[in-house]
Amino acid sequence: MSAETEQIARVVNPLGSQEERQTEESLRPAALQDFVGQRKNISNLSVYIEAAKGRQEALEHVLLYGPPGLGKTTLAMIVAKEMGVAIKTTTGPAIERPADLASILTNLQPYDVLFVDEIHRLRPTIEEVLYGAMEDRALDIVLGKGPAARTMRLDLPPFTVVGATTKAGMLSAPLRSRFGLVLKLDFYEEEEIKQILRRSARILAIKLAAVGEVELAKRSRCTPRIANRLLKRARDFAQVEHDGVITGEVACAVMQRLEIDQLGLDKADRDLLRALAEKFAGGPAGLNTLAACLSEEVETIEEVYEPYLMQLGFINRTPRGRTLTKLAYAHLGLPAPQLL
Repeated sequence: MSAETEQIARVVNPLGSQEERQTEESLRPAALQDFVGQRKNISNLSVYIEAAKGRQEALEHVLLYGPPGLGKTTLAMIVAKEMGVAIKTTTGPAIERPADLASILTNLQPYDVLFVDEIHRLRPTIEEVLYGAMEDRALDIVLGKGPAARTMRLDLPPFTVVGATTKAGMLSAPLRSRFGLVLKLDFYEEEEIKQILRRSARILAIKLAAVGEVELAKRSRCTPRIANRLLKRARDFAQVEHDGVITGEVACAVMQRLEIDQLGLDKADRDLLRALAEKFAGGPAGLNTLAACLSEEVETIEEVYEPYLMQLGFINRTPRGRTLTKLAYAHLGLPAPQLL
């Protein structure tokens, strides 16, 4: 099993497989008023959309960034629906040549939305074509080769690019500057996660008791995608081994079976914390060294493990490497070094 497959297999992994993302469609809210959480962003986005519609203009280009599983794709689809236009979806790695991007852009209808997921993974040559098109609404196409080559400018209709990324810092400065609206998505509050669980349970016809809802919300890592995944796993156990109702007792039993503790940490998270505590005396430990110790990819630790552990205050990033905090030692039940 590859490292990527192992990560997707983790119940609390905020990344989702392609198949899982397709099954999420039924749970996605279709309007801004139905979107739970991200209140400030939703409020501001609502104003931007109404203003653009009132002027009969395309919405400014939008950049959505933040950890995976927080609703960037959902927001992109909502933007298109609220604007009353079609949405074309692609990903950064899928666009291999400038000609691929040119084909997508020339097939857009006026005011359409082009959603580019993982936009930080666009190749530099493609970035140059994209940010030129975003600013000038035109494509410069080179015809011929050598001294006889000439450039032809092809005008494009008004359109909106919605880019999504977990690494906004990896976007080039020229591309980042073309986005008029930049929205950072944050982790959700527990009460917002409970609202999402109630809505998902209603759509999926799952019997979810209030106490069960609380137990699942506590372990969701403040991430809607994980909350919905835990809900589905709890449904499976409730259906097969209980009477079909996810009570507090059932939810706790399921989480114990899945080795997910009350903060939403699974065995892989605890292995990382224990490695820092026991093998590196709390750190600092370099990211490459830590990855080698855990037989994980550096990107996996940086993108999947660390954001939530840092949110909890369990890990610090320092110039010399990663260090463990007193909170992490307390959670593991280990005595903290006196120097902490």
